Order: sequence, then structure tokens, then C-alpha cells
Amino acid sequence: MEDARRWLAERDVVEAREGWVDAEEPDRPLTANEVAHSWAGEVLTDECLDVAERVRLAFGLLDLLDDYWVTCEIRLADRGSQGPLPAKLLWDGYRRRLEADRDAEAVIYSLWVDWFEDRNTSATAFAEVLGNDIDHIVAEESDGPLRRAGRVLACSGPVPWPVKQQAYDTALRLPVLHGPLFEGLLASYHDLYGDLEPTAALALLGRLRLPADTPHLAKLRSVLATGHKNHYGSPHAWDDTARGPTD
Repeated sequence: MEDARRWLAERDVVEAREGWVDAEEPDRPLTANEVAHSWAGEVLTDECLDVAERVRLAFGLLDLLDDYWVTCEIRLADRGSQGPLPAKLLWDGYRRRLEADRDAEAVIYSLWVDWFEDRNTSATAFAEVLGNDIDHIVAEESDGPLRRAGRVLACSGPVPWPVKQQAYDTALRLPVLHGPLFEGLLASYHDLYGDLEPTAALALLGRLRLPADTPHLAKLRSVLATGHKNHYGSPHAWDDTARGPTD
């Protein structure tokens, strides 16, 4: 983060009480989003840095600004003509921020709408942030990795069911992950790009230890039992189910 702050300062962009300012327009405060749009792409094309330095600096900029647009530029750099970025650096950057005990909204949103919704990247992204080490996470039960697992499961709706099913089944062994698993199942049904197999999802749902009054639990169970795979494929099915006490 400090390296990113220095890099911006070298370009006369510094923090101020109202946010950020550019020396060329010192009387006009800048938002973090404006700084991200102006400079995140520049970080990733800075010819004074090698590619590893660019990636590390970009993630430092993400920590500093906490703005989703930085993740967009990281993805564009990876998927663009100069990519791919070094996979270890890229996915270590995501994993570390998913494990951190601080807000991770930008990173989670990036996974959901960019990496997971894209069928060209969803399998690799899911494997890198969870699938490859879910067995170790469940066995070790360490705070950071469990935090990462919960965040990934909750936003994994768009990941194809065959890609995520084994991780779901493994996560089922830890009750602390049952809440995020339910969120993942719910998103798998409701997300425009959500994916699930109704029979397998219903069986998994039946093994989750959840409060009986969990919002939407009864409705999700009902639509899965009748074989529906996605809300947008059967838009009336959800409302046609019998209403539970909190639905």
C-alpha cells in the first residue's frame, strides 16, 4: 500500500482531507474511483517496472483505494494482448485479500461479476481461490482461509455446477461454512448466470444446519424439489411456491 501511495505521489496525486488531489487541480478533490480510473491502468503499463512489480503495485493500489475499478484493470491486463499476468502473483493477490480481516467487497464483486460469470475464466478462478485447497482449509480450520472460503462460496453462484460441486460437498463438513454454502446455493438459483443441478443441490441443502426460519430456505427447497434450475428459466416458479413464514 505504501509503495502505491509513493507511486501516486510521484505523479503529484496525494491524499487530502476530502479524498485525493492532483497537483494540477489542487482545488478539486478527487474520489478514490476517479483516481482508480486515471491511474490503475497506468500502473499495469509502467515500463519502468517489471511485470511482477506492476502486479504487486496494482494490488497495493487496490488496498489503498478500495475501488472495484482497480480489479477491472488487473483483469484487463491479464486477459489483454500483453497478458496473461503471472498466475501465482495474480491469484495470491486475490487469496490474501479474501483472507484479510477487513472489507473485501471490491475483490468479491470482481470474482462474482468478472471471473465467475465468464465461462472462459470461471473454472480457473474458482480453483485458484478455493477449489484447489478446500480440503486443506476444512482440515486446518484456520481463520483466514475459512474467511476466504466463506466469501468465495457466498459469491459462487455463476460458477458451473460441475466445477464447484466437489468444493461444496467438502465445505459441508464444517458447520461454520453452512451459511455461506446456503448463500451460494441461493445465488446459484437466482443469479442470471447461476448454475446448479436441482437434485444434487436439494440433497446438499437438506444437509445444511440452518435455522428453520432462514429467509428463503423453504422456497429454495420447493423450487429445487420441482426440478427448477434457475429463476430466469422459470420466472414464476419462485412466487408460485407456498410462502414460508419469513419469505
